[in-house]
Amino acid sequence: MYKDLITLENLFYAWYGFKKGKQNKMDVMIFERNLEDNLFDLFLELSIRVYKHQDYETFHVHDPKFRVINKAGVRDRVVHHLVFKYLEPIFQPGFIKNSYACQAGKGLHKSVQDVRDTLRYFSKNYTRPVWSLKMDIKKFFASVDHEILLGLIRKKVFDKDILWLLEEVIGSFSSPNQMGKGVPIGNLTSQIFSNIYLSELDYFVKDSLKRKFYFRYADDFIFLDTDKKRLEQLEVIICRFTVAKLKLVVHPDKIIYRKLGQGIDWLGYVLLPNHSVMRATTRKRMFKKIKKKIGLYNNGLLSVDKINSSLASYWGILKHCNGYKIEQKLRNEIWGGIIR
Repeated sequence: MYKDLITLENLFYAWYGFKKGKQNKMDVMIFERNLEDNLFDLFLELSIRVYKHQDYETFHVHDPKFRVINKAGVRDRVVHHLVFKYLEPIFQPGFIKNSYACQAGKGLHKSVQDVRDTLRYFSKNYTRPVWSLKMDIKKFFASVDHEILLGLIRKKVFDKDILWLLEEVIGSFSSPNQMGKGVPIGNLTSQIFSNIYLSELDYFVKDSLKRKFYFRYADDFIFLDTDKKRLEQLEVIICRFTVAKLKLVVHPDKIIYRKLGQGIDWLGYVLLPNHSVMRATTRKRMFKKIKKKIGLYNNGLLSVDKINSSLASYWGILKHCNGYKIEQKLRNEIWGGIIR
């Protein structure tokens, strides 16, 4: 029930969940100065249904490709946490096993490991050829149709007041020149909205097409088969389905066929018989970033703790592939570049 969702206790719980890792952000500190007043005001607005989502702050990043990020205000992000915590236990149990993005106990490396294990099994320990078909959605987050998304949510959420709040959150953003479409990259709610939306593709692949060897991470997905012709037929079916049912377009330049012996590129790793390596572009980006951080450190603009934090992340990435030589080169780059 809506009244049970928007309690002050839940709002404070949502606040503390949102605040983790953001304590030193200026907008978070400003909000926290009058925390009780701000949350009581938010509670009142939600209680009498006059809450209005505020405008987003827009900025650009290159990581590695150009992206437009739309950042909501603190009060709205508290509501996003409230909504996420409500939707997650309703929808997450219905997500297929081979959907990995933004779910506890899963993630990118779990997806890579499962694809690697499946390749070994499906190729009978690398004794028979296996083909992959990798696809992704063109401008996925900008293309999510609000009415389709709300229709999928209404299948499991029936309280009219909760639906009003969800409509307010979803309708708070539209892609440029596309009214009624788009969810903002970076929003917590966008993560679960994307899984709800693309679950329709998952169910179609698993239930209607009976495809066993299918894996999806966000809007990237991959199929495995011993017969390339079957994958070519599948490509046509998937492209038609995404347009007809989800109003999404598969990116024509990112439909990629690879044979296992050539190396199957999946989520930053290239999977080969008996081993895997880091994708060349990922490796180059890693070295570019660490070189920039060394420069900032040498100029007194970055602490050694920040460098160590980045290294811990890189070691975590490298342990999932044959990355010993890259690790040694990275260590040499750091200690050779730092001015003591």
